[in-house]
Amino acid sequence: MIHALHRVTDFTIVGTYRLRVAFRDGTMREIDFEPVLSGSLYGPLRDVGLFNRVRLDPEAHTLVWPNGADFDPATLHDWPEHLPDLAERARRWSSHDLLILRQEKASASKEPCKTLDQVVTELADQEAGNGESYGGQRSP
Repeated sequence: MIHALHRVTDFTIVGTYRLRVAFRDGTMREIDFEPVLSGSLYGPLRDVGLFNRVRLDPEAHTLVWPNGADFDPATLHDWPEHLPDLAERARRWSSHDLLILRQEKASASKEPCKTLDQVVTELADQEAGNGESYGGQRSP
C-alpha cells in the first residue's frame, strides 16, 4: 500500500484554537483543535497565547508549538477521519490527568488514592446532582 506524503505549506489563525492549513497537494483544511487539547503535551495549548505561537517547521513540514507539541502532517491532512480517535484519546488523557491530580492531593493529605473508576463515578454523580461522594459515602 502506498501512502501519500503530505506536507503543510502554510497556515492562518482563523479563530480560537482554529487554523486554516494549506498542503502541498492543494488541499485546504480548517481545523478546530479544541477537542484534542488535553494531556501533558496538548493541554498547555489551551492557553491561547501559547496556541497562537504555532509555526511551520521547515524540515518536518508540519505545525509545531514552543512546548514541543506537533501533529503528523498526514493526520492534519485527513483530520476529519482522525478526529474521533484523537478526541477520545484527549478525553482519556484528561481523565488520567485528573486522577493524577487527585492522587497528589490525597497523598499530600494522607487520604487513600482513588482508582480512575472511582473518580469517574464521583464525577458522574456530581454532574447528576446526586451529591458529592467521599470514599464511597455520599453526602446528604
